[in-house]
Amino acid sequence: MGEVNLARVDERLIHGQVMMTLTKRAGVNSIFVVDDIVAKDPFMKGLYKSAGSRTGQKTIVMTVDKCKYYWDEYKFKNYSCILLTKTIDIMYELVKHGVPIKELNIGGIAQKDPEKDVRVTKAVYMNEDGAKKLKELHEKYGVEDIYFQETPSAEKTSLEAVLKKFGL
Repeated sequence: MGEVNLARVDERLIHGQVMMTLTKRAGVNSIFVVDDIVAKDPFMKGLYKSAGSRTGQKTIVMTVDKCKYYWDEYKFKNYSCILLTKTIDIMYELVKHGVPIKELNIGGIAQKDPEKDVRVTKAVYMNEDGAKKLKELHEKYGVEDIYFQETPSAEKTSLEAVLKKFGL
């Protein structure tokens, strides 16, 4: 059975030194990019697969539904992956479906709605709905370690500190 070694939400998905560093974690042998738009665009899919291969890891780009199927049918085979999504919503959907995640890193999310989005770290904006989903992932779905960290060398911000910004 495979496993999610690290889950990460970052709108940039695979990029630069961040992925080079993260893929050096013990046991990681693959990168799973889960994004419907990227997976359905042959050019973008090729770009992300190429970028991922530069880390030395097998890179699989798939839709949300394909990821769910791949977990249900194969339990991710023998892959120990870094699971990447662009949004908290997609990660939430995968975990609620049953994909087990113990560690979730929120790396980079741009502001979408100035009326609702709060800057919670230098690189992350989110709204109250996103905060509630992260809280639920931690409390109800067993995601033990949720933290905000743009790069591996940056200081970590805890989920607890971010939830306080929303009064949760």
